[in-house]
Amino acid sequence: MSIPGMFSPTKAIKLFQASQVLFVTTTPRVLQANQEIDLDSTSIELKGAEISSIDLDQRCLRIQIARASLIKTLTGSTERTRWWQAGVLRMEDAVLLSPLPVGPLVCTGGDLDENIYTYRDMIPIPLASRGHIRCELHFEGEASPFIVTASTVKLEMLDTPKYLEHLRA
Repeated sequence: MSIPGMFSPTKAIKLFQASQVLFVTTTPRVLQANQEIDLDSTSIELKGAEISSIDLDQRCLRIQIARASLIKTLTGSTERTRWWQAGVLRMEDAVLLSPLPVGPLVCTGGDLDENIYTYRDMIPIPLASRGHIRCELHFEGEASPFIVTASTVKLEMLDTPKYLEHLRA
């Protein structure tokens, strides 16, 4: 059941339950006068993200993102814009489940599990969370994925985003 101006559980943030994991597959939406409208949202596209280094120091994992595409959606618009920006994905109490890859690397995709949510091939902005965190990243030229678990995750964006292009619907 949907109430105008409230999140629609079936259409708004299309979540699918599979093995007790929810997959976020689209941007948040609200229903207004029987129309779905995108809310402001920004996310990093993992595919093509340039990783300069991945470092582990005293159980703090830092993934240095040299350049990643951001997709921005504005309220009421079906069109989006692409930007680029650098950042750092930091995970505390990190436990490596695979060898630490040596950078620079280009990401081809992956999953970021944040408690019951799985973000596939994207990272929402902002992101700061505690609980069960799992990150699985795939890189060009690497046969095995890089997998790490942690108790906290925080995405810190650096500098100012730079505009690239307008994406028509």
